Amino acid sequence: MKYLRKIRITKKISKHLPQEPGVYIFWNNSIPIYVGKALNLKNRVSSYFSSSLLPKTKKMVNSANFISYIKVLSELEALLLEAKLVRNFQPQYNFSLKDDKSPLYICVTNDLYPRVLALRKGNLKNINKVYGPFHSSTSVRFILKLLRNIFPYSDHKLGKKKCIYSHIGLCNPCPNVIEFIKDDKRKNILRLKYLANIKYINSVMLGRINVIKTNLMRKMYNASKEEYFEEANEYKEAIDKLNYITQPVTKVDEFLKNPNLAEDIRKFELIELRKLLVKRLFLSPKLKRIECYDVAHLAGTNPTASMVTFINGERDSSLHRHFRIRNAKKSDDISALEEVAKRRIKYLNKWGRPDLIVVDGGKGQISAFRNYFEKEGIGVVGISKRREALIIPTIKFSTKAFEEVLLKRGPALSLISRMRDEAHRFARRLHHHLVSKSLLSRIS
Repeated sequence: MKYLRKIRITKKISKHLPQEPGVYIFWNNSIPIYVGKALNLKNRVSSYFSSSLLPKTKKMVNSANFISYIKVLSELEALLLEAKLVRNFQPQYNFSLKDDKSPLYICVTNDLYPRVLALRKGNLKNINKVYGPFHSSTSVRFILKLLRNIFPYSDHKLGKKKCIYSHIGLCNPCPNVIEFIKDDKRKNILRLKYLANIKYINSVMLGRINVIKTNLMRKMYNASKEEYFEEANEYKEAIDKLNYITQPVTKVDEFLKNPNLAEDIRKFELIELRKLLVKRLFLSPKLKRIECYDVAHLAGTNPTASMVTFINGERDSSLHRHFRIRNAKKSDDISALEEVAKRRIKYLNKWGRPDLIVVDGGKGQISAFRNYFEKEGIGVVGISKRREALIIPTIKFSTKAFEEVLLKRGPALSLISRMRDEAHRFARRLHHHLVSKSLLSRIS
């Protein structure tokens, strides 16, 4: 903590904060009085200086005269770092702002079909496994949401109808459904499948991630060998989701030792991406500014596109742009991106000049941008929709030659995945707004 920079709190404090995940600390001189986590540090801290604060929160803010922050790389790392700092320093307001409620526990019950629940200490009855305590209910919800998406479970008692969560795959197989199956063999298979999910959840909570992955990979291989391809795909999806939430997480102590660790990691990601591209693509000496583009539509209706901008490996939302597609053919992503490229090239000086353009798509999508930007000396690459790979125009052969380069799990893939996800999210945001507006106009 002694390496942290303390920023004096003023009305313009948000200007000093990044739009990245991390942890923030409110100080009363040299005493930490509150620790919080945020997916976007700038937005979260800004909210403390609104006029609609609750009395306890307002008292905390008025007691603070400095603030510090530590950038991390993901929401999960922010959660872990927040928990460690709260545990170590016991800040006064982290507990007074919890409305005096007792800590939460993640519990697995003793039922025939064990349920996974969040309970307080006074409600720990008929429980088989208990994990915690967790002082933040937000943290508990976050963990349970991650687990349920990978290993569906039940949080309800046995009933006569299929539960609502089973319709969206979050209680699968649903115990209510299993119990009403008359075929004993089929019933037993589904019950064992449900119990396997509960076993995996217990293993995750105990930190046995590698054991789970090995087990799932073995089952996937065996199912594929027996040509049970649908079952094999289920195991693959579980492995992919598990890989996503357990991607290399930096030890929280490392962020405390080096408050600039996030920036150092971003620099390394850029270096690794440039190494991958430099032999195949004309590039500027530095990849300071990278723009990523994506298209969103529903059966060709209300098409939109997004441009998201990353500066030195970090998103800069102030440079993001939305495009409403007007002239492209219906359901034609390539002509939509060509329309975007035509409009973007006109603002090369006003909006800023990218060092690299990344499009979500293959050869056609790349060509839509290359026709306009390659003559400006700006490289264009695509992201394969089928697998984690870059589609790169090669300079060794003709201008129509492309190479698909698989991205191994590591720094370059982390950066590309982050850009693609941000472009997709930003494109969908405008698209959803236009769809809602269109539906409301029909109703009225």
